[in-house]
Amino acid sequence: MRPLQIDFIDDGEIGRRLKALGCDDRGVPYFLAKRETLTLLLKDVDTRAANALKQEMLARGGDVAVHRNAIDRQVERTDGLLFGTEKAVRLLVEKLKAMPYWGLEEVRLGLTAFLASRRRGEHPRGLDLPGGRRLSFEGRSLIMGILNVTADSFYAGSRIADLAELLERAETMVAEGADILDVGAESTRPGSDGLDAATELVRLVPALRALRERFPDLPLSADTNKASVAEAAVAAGADIVNDISGFGFDGALAETVAALAVPVVVMHIQGRPRTMQEAPRYGDLLPDMVAYFEDRLALAARSGIDESRIILDPGIGFGKTSEHNLEILRHLEALRGFGLPLLVGHSRKSFLGAVLDEPRPEGRLEGTLAVSALCAWRDVEILRVHDVGASRKAVDVVAAIRRGSP
Repeated sequence: MRPLQIDFIDDGEIGRRLKALGCDDRGVPYFLAKRETLTLLLKDVDTRAANALKQEMLARGGDVAVHRNAIDRQVERTDGLLFGTEKAVRLLVEKLKAMPYWGLEEVRLGLTAFLASRRRGEHPRGLDLPGGRRLSFEGRSLIMGILNVTADSFYAGSRIADLAELLERAETMVAEGADILDVGAESTRPGSDGLDAATELVRLVPALRALRERFPDLPLSADTNKASVAEAAVAAGADIVNDISGFGFDGALAETVAALAVPVVVMHIQGRPRTMQEAPRYGDLLPDMVAYFEDRLALAARSGIDESRIILDPGIGFGKTSEHNLEILRHLEALRGFGLPLLVGHSRKSFLGAVLDEPRPEGRLEGTLAVSALCAWRDVEILRVHDVGASRKAVDVVAAIRRGSP
């Protein structure tokens, strides 16, 4: 009989297979460490360092792909693509402690941070909310329902005119399986002008108060990028601040969030909503996004925000072409190096229209569900969607496939 290739979904699945074949339980951790070969992109490395890294990884059963002219130093710097098991990378990190030259110390620190994030991701995952509640990420992706108390959001079907309609819409979402409700009063669609804080407060605060009264324990998120609005929103019952600006529009927001001690969504964005879709460009999209989040996380730390309260959002559609959005979704693992939960907001957006040749947001439900299923398979923690019921069903089927039972 020919051998079968099995790409195990997770450590639990391979563990069950090892148990079924009678493997000694003491040996299971060693086999788990061999399950996955890592591929890590190292940006802009001194060629002397790149050549040293290549030799060290070859000695450990891995490799590093570098520029063809790196070996004779016809180029002074190169990107590198490192291939190896986690064990090999850990052994490399130990060896690099004795090689603090050519920029290898910076490489070592980066690899150390990456490995630490993987260990952090192995622990029970969740977020602490006000009032002693906890949002768990174990078992399945959570569904965040979108409630827009504004008349100009890009999808007309999400616009809510008054509190009665808000509560009716919220009741439906909760019945359909929403885990979180995200309330926004300012449209951030491409080309939008933004909203002053006073108007935003008039719309947002009553909505949050009404929702908190109706749903005392349900996690609520306030979609705002202003410090004064975030403070009022939390006082009105919001548990999470969802900031599209990555602390970039209001210099006081990061310290305000720190003082409020609530979870915060830090989103990637290039530019501002009014102009962000005017020919967005990147040198190298995924590394550029990682550098952005490194900067934003450093700002959060300086402001006093505990990293355990941070959720990262790649910002689908915010300063990105359709090709950019598809690349992000194809390589969500690039953002896993921080060891933080991810939120993806893809619902009915224009990149789906480009794929489906569908200019109307109303015609993009199937595309939305395809991305929801993909993200659920990739273990994305939170999916921000308009269509809660349909997305809940899609995500639950994916969860059943992952665990192998209804």
